[in-house]
Amino acid sequence: MADDAVQQAQQAAEEAARAAEELQRQAAEAIRRAEEAAALAKAALEAQQAPAPAPDAPGDPAASGAGPLDDAAVEAIRSGYAFEGPALEMGALVNGEARPDVPVRIPLAMTNRHGLVAGATGTGKTRTLQVLAEQLSANGVAVFAADIKGDLSGVATPGEGNEKLLKRTAGIGQDWTAAGFPTEFFSLGGVGTGVPIRATISGFGPLLLSKVLGLNATQESSLGLVFHYANKNGLALLDLDDLRAVLAYLVSDDGKAELEGLGGLSKATVGVILRELIAFADQGADVFFGEPEIDTAEFLRTAPDGRGVISMLEVPGVADKPALYSTFLMWLLADLFQALPEVGDLDKPKLVFFFDEAHLLFRDASKEFLAQVVQTVRLIRSKGVGVFFVTQTPKDVPADVLAQLGSRVQHQLRAFTPDDAKALRATVSTYPKSGYDLEETLTILGTGEAIVTVMNEKGAPSPVAWTRLRAPQASMSPSPHDAVERAVAASPLMARYGTAIDRESAHELLTKRMADAAAAADAEEAAEAQAEAAAEYEKMQAKIRAEEEKAQKRAQAEYDRLLKKTSGTSRSRSPQRSTLEQVLGSKSTQKVITQVLTGIFGMAKRR
Repeated sequence: MADDAVQQAQQAAEEAARAAEELQRQAAEAIRRAEEAAALAKAALEAQQAPAPAPDAPGDPAASGAGPLDDAAVEAIRSGYAFEGPALEMGALVNGEARPDVPVRIPLAMTNRHGLVAGATGTGKTRTLQVLAEQLSANGVAVFAADIKGDLSGVATPGEGNEKLLKRTAGIGQDWTAAGFPTEFFSLGGVGTGVPIRATISGFGPLLLSKVLGLNATQESSLGLVFHYANKNGLALLDLDDLRAVLAYLVSDDGKAELEGLGGLSKATVGVILRELIAFADQGADVFFGEPEIDTAEFLRTAPDGRGVISMLEVPGVADKPALYSTFLMWLLADLFQALPEVGDLDKPKLVFFFDEAHLLFRDASKEFLAQVVQTVRLIRSKGVGVFFVTQTPKDVPADVLAQLGSRVQHQLRAFTPDDAKALRATVSTYPKSGYDLEETLTILGTGEAIVTVMNEKGAPSPVAWTRLRAPQASMSPSPHDAVERAVAASPLMARYGTAIDRESAHELLTKRMADAAAAADAEEAAEAQAEAAAEYEKMQAKIRAEEEKAQKRAQAEYDRLLKKTSGTSRSRSPQRSTLEQVLGSKSTQKVITQVLTGIFGMAKRR
């Protein structure tokens, strides 16, 4: 037994030693790879800082394949981005140095196949969005984008050139000139500077509203029942007051009967929804719901010179209202999907929609909500609308949505933590095979550089290309506030959407209905009380009449008795009556006696 224990201990020790050796080997390998990556980064940095020789000069290291790609790979990229139709110019290939003779582009017709712009904070995503928006506008395509950080408004103002900018643009073959683009400024509900965008509660729908309120599946189902009841009974849900009024009515004594056969509502569930609506309103959401509701066709306009109008949505404080912001943009997409006709594949899209901070849309989303997003993204392409999601890493976007995105512009990713490293590996796994070690390349990209792959004109992915991106022609700083205010004041849309409308809707109708019901109940109660009082009065009158008759009979009897008594015991048959008999026999005396006797028997008091 002792020998067995010793033998087992020895085996355990040997296994531990082998495990330790394996860990040591893995650590050494990791150190080696890190050193190689550092050396590659250093070489790339030195190459970028070195003066660029003429593109076609003999001995050009880029032309001779001194970068990560050999000549064959460079030629594959050149031919892979040589499209026949119009295209958006993204920039130039980087292979050690920028190669202006190898442009990287996106076919204009493929921008309705959607796309992704991703990268860590500060790597140039916003500028990439601006470059895409400017070129789409220049090609007559309308653009919708949200100004999250407040600096996209510069797209309306021509940029300012400087030596550094011109040197950079010349190095990628961009003939840079300053230009501003036709821009319409919008704001959510008029909070901020812009034409107010409003939606009705009915137009928003129960699914999106459940997402923004953070409701569970049971509460979401109950909210759907409320919308069904309101639509069926002609109760317009325009703002939050309307929804609160319908919820309160349906759990009242009058409203419960209305839901017979529909399943009914739990007071506890309605209580949760009402509390969430209060919190939602406290965030300022009241101003976002109401009329006039924006016609999403306003986002498809072109300017008189043929350029597409860039609709810029100002979103102040989006960090405080992420769910509202993301679901509101999703409502815009869903409304476009419902309103636009099927057009199939066009030479260029009608609208390209940039969904910045896309991770906010999918955070804590239900399966039903994600299913609606996937369906909208998949099918809206046939309506002539392209969607670009802008976020930090591709893992922020669900796989079913990511699968629908044809163009990818991936800026630098950082791998400072285990989670970052995991996200980096996941990102690399989504790219086609290429001549790059993407796990290293993605961590050493410079600001304004990205790994690009797009869908070519035949619907196949283009070669992966390390790209130095073009610079925006418009200002990269915000447009002056007074200029934005003047543009908003001059907009023809202000006359249509600038003033809120409060027409009769569910809140007013239910308030009137409940007031009418209360008045009818009061009138019925008053009628019943009046009938009861009349019956009691008639009963008392009958009793009084009966007692009067009795009193009169008693008075008459007493009168007869007195009359008989005054006639004396005389049996005289003289026709002449005595004076007392004459007095007692007169009508006036009888009346007085009757009244006196009546008073004696208490009848005067009863009357």
